[in-house]
Amino acid sequence: MDDAERARQGMAVRREVLGDDHVEAAVAGTTPFTAPFQDFITRYAWGEIWSRPGLSRAERSIVTLTVLAAFQHEAELAMHVKAALRNGLTPGQIQEVLLQVALYAGVPAGNRAFAVARRALAEAGREPRPLPGREGRAPR
Repeated sequence: MDDAERARQGMAVRREVLGDDHVEAAVAGTTPFTAPFQDFITRYAWGEIWSRPGLSRAERSIVTLTVLAAFQHEAELAMHVKAALRNGLTPGQIQEVLLQVALYAGVPAGNRAFAVARRALAEAGREPRPLPGREGRAPR
C-alpha cells in the first residue's frame, strides 16, 4: 500500500472511530505547522495500526483507554472514551478498564480517569444513573 492509499484508509478509519465532527474540527484547525502531524497520525495511527486485523476495534479501544488513563493523557482519554462507545464498548466495560488501571497504574491515575470518563460519558449521553439513595450526594 502506498502513502496515498494509507492516508485514504486512515482517514476512513479515523472518521469511523472518532466521528465526523471530531475529524472535521481537526482538519479545519490544520495549519502549515500542524499539517505534517495530522498526516502522520492519519497515515500511521489510523492507516497502519488501527487498520490492522489482529485486534478488533473494541479491543484496540480497551488498550488505548488503558494507556491513556495510565499516563493521565486526559484530553485524549475523553476523546477515546467516546470512541470506545462507537466501537461497541459499554459504560460498564469502560468502568472495568478503569478499575484495572487503578489497580496497576495507581489510584490517583484511576481517580482522574474516572472523572474524565464520567464527563465524556455524560457528553455522549451515556452517563450511568446515580446509585439509589445517592442522588445529589458528593462522592467521598
